[in-house]
Amino acid sequence: MTSFLWHRVSENEKEDIEKQAKEIMDSFSKKLDKVGKVEESFIERKEFERSEGGKPCELDREIMFENAPNKNNDFIIGERKGW
Repeated sequence: MTSFLWHRVSENEKEDIEKQAKEIMDSFSKKLDKVGKVEESFIERKEFERSEGGKPCELDREIMFENAPNKNNDFIIGERKGW
């Protein structure tokens, strides 16, 4: 069973492998030449930075406790080392 996984390569096989590899590289480089160069493109915007203004995120304690599966009075019980 392992005979097809690994075997000594003869000199003829080495030459065939080198020839096939060279053909592959040559055909790849010819196809790359056909592609041509792609110029860099970018998007121009008037405002390229986000403004920090706007509505701040408001976390409501009651909503958080309603969504928590495990809670104990004023504490949310989280999973410990569960990953």
